Amino acid sequence: MPFPPAYSLVATDLDGTLLRQDDTVSPRSRAALRLAVSAGARHLVVTGRPVPGVRELLAGLGYEGLAVCGQGTQLYDAGARRTVRAVTLDREAADAALGKIEAQVGTVFAAVDQDGADGRTLIEPGYRMPHASLPAQRTRHRGELWAAPVVKVLIRHPELGDAALAAAARAVVGDLATVTHSGPGTVELQPYGVDKGAGIALAAEELGVDLAATIAFGDMPNDLPMFHRCGYGVAMANAHPELRAAADEVTLSNEDDGIAVVLERVFGG
Repeated sequence: MPFPPAYSLVATDLDGTLLRQDDTVSPRSRAALRLAVSAGARHLVVTGRPVPGVRELLAGLGYEGLAVCGQGTQLYDAGARRTVRAVTLDREAADAALGKIEAQVGTVFAAVDQDGADGRTLIEPGYRMPHASLPAQRTRHRGELWAAPVVKVLIRHPELGDAALAAAARAVVGDLATVTHSGPGTVELQPYGVDKGAGIALAAEELGVDLAATIAFGDMPNDLPMFHRCGYGVAMANAHPELRAAADEVTLSNEDDGIAVVLERVFGG
């Protein structure tokens, strides 16, 4: 009878981690993930993208497992193409949080990711999408952002950098929301207490696996809560300095098959 692998779960972020710049997964990384699965581990996608922004991408990759989406707000079954669990951000709390942030740093520009498999990304005037390839619908004014339930709010400042904006937001929002820095030009507000760490804990419960036996890969500060929950955290070479400092290991970049390098070593023996 074969021995179980040292890690029973392989958790991967998408952007800047598993995906290359063109939103593809290299043949080597695909083979390394198959190697891990053949050894008895499961692959879990953990991404800040909401379900509508990742559904077709996962289908194109042939991914049929659970996925933690929307910064931990959604648990999605890719094989069944259905959302298993979702937590929404109270819209009055979100609007109040934006008011507190603007009182601190001046005008910010906001967008929202709506709840649901067909939820839209709405952007108010002045907001620029950090990834031009992601679809979004422009509104006439901020009030239209709250037309339907949302899982998170994205904010940008015309002058402040991401780290400064995230720090200022954390200083004033209190328990109105959780503040996350998830990528270049991407500071987000989620339901209070919800992050990738909470999301991966829900997924592990659904899968019946121990997070202590999980190896996780990421590249941005929003992956920190996931690293804190998992047994072993691997940062990409292109990762934010804050994540590299907290990682158990730093591998090669997403463009250089950093995930494959580690999985081949761990599961190839």
